[in-house]
Amino acid sequence: MTSLRARLFLILLSATGAIWLGAAGWIYLRTESEIERVLDARLQEAARMVNSLVATSDAAELAGAIPVPVSHPQTMNYQRQLACQIWSLDGRLVGRSSGAPDAHLSDAAAGFSEKIVEGEPWRVYALEDADKGFRVLVGDRIGMRDRLVADVITGLMAPAALIIPLLGALIWICIGRGLRPLSNMAEELQNRRVDDMSPIKLDDAPFEVRPVADALNSLFAKVETARRRERDVTAFAAHELRTPLAGLKTQAQVAIAATEPEVRQGALRQILFAVDRTSRLVSQLLTLANLDADLDLDDKEEIRVSEALQETIDALKLAAGKRRVEIDPALASVIVRANRALFLLALRNLHENALLHASNGGAIRWGLAGGATLFVEDEGPGIPEEELPHVAQRFFRGRHRNANAPGSGLGLAIVDLAVRRSGATLKLRNRLDRRGLRAEIGMQTVAADA
Repeated sequence: MTSLRARLFLILLSATGAIWLGAAGWIYLRTESEIERVLDARLQEAARMVNSLVATSDAAELAGAIPVPVSHPQTMNYQRQLACQIWSLDGRLVGRSSGAPDAHLSDAAAGFSEKIVEGEPWRVYALEDADKGFRVLVGDRIGMRDRLVADVITGLMAPAALIIPLLGALIWICIGRGLRPLSNMAEELQNRRVDDMSPIKLDDAPFEVRPVADALNSLFAKVETARRRERDVTAFAAHELRTPLAGLKTQAQVAIAATEPEVRQGALRQILFAVDRTSRLVSQLLTLANLDADLDLDDKEEIRVSEALQETIDALKLAAGKRRVEIDPALASVIVRANRALFLLALRNLHENALLHASNGGAIRWGLAGGATLFVEDEGPGIPEEELPHVAQRFFRGRHRNANAPGSGLGLAIVDLAVRRSGATLKLRNRLDRRGLRAEIGMQTVAADA
């Protein structure tokens, strides 16, 4: 069943019916017990009254029918069900009430007993007077008692046949009113524009509805953030691609119109530079898209840091030119547990960023600090202190950027995202010993070979 209203209706109606039936069963048992106790008390009372009459009467007076005393008009129906017999102790029927059977109502000398007389079960109370030589038997039919209990239960269940439909309608209406906040929320969402990601109003929302509304508001915020990021990436990418594409067109026109080989070669080199810059930008955009897509990058493995660094350095050997790359020998024994793709991505972008900003002939140094911090230092211009909090933002390019470098402001943003996805931290600061930038990766688990 997919309807919450119908499901709640059936649950509440079933629970109400079960409680009603349980109450009816409990009342039945209590009523049966109470009626039996009251009617047994009436049998004892009637037997004592008849016995008192017998004790003050002659035998001749007992030969006729014995009237059973009537105590209240409302008990007339019950009194007609009572039967009384007076037997002598030698086995003679001395007297009986009208309607009483001729056979013995009970074989017991005294007290309560049950017996089937003329095909009907009877409940009988016997009272014996040894001085007078009589035994008084007063009884009633057990079927009459059952009818009394059945009448009580019928009196309870008959109204239920009318009340339960009314109760069901009331439950249905109340559930509808209780679920109205959900209906209002659904109507509000249905009437929204596609681009409306504003939070749902929670002023009148019940406590039970708030978790749903909070989850939707959180989802809207995430979607809006993703859409804003997508718009920013698209806008920045369009801006960044416009420059190299325009340069490509201009240099291509120069190469076509040039008559001197030197001019043509220069234009072709500029075309290659623009192609490299565009290729790097597209590659970085694809990398960001994969990271933003939250792909399954949670698998971790043990990675030897020195081998990963060497793999990264070899891949960028041509871009290094005359720059020196130094690796701390201590890294040879360091093993980190991380996702290999994210770890290599962070190393590659950090190394590439260092190569872009280091001067030709300068040094790039990879090392280990504190046993759990991997760092890389370059000998570039560094970053102004006021720009350090922003350099990991996408498409941010500071004042000291290399105008001839094909950077687009995405390298450190990719490193930051990859490091955070790995559960590590990225810290950037200017070198204290000389000019240059120091990038540190605080790794969660670092182990050293024995």
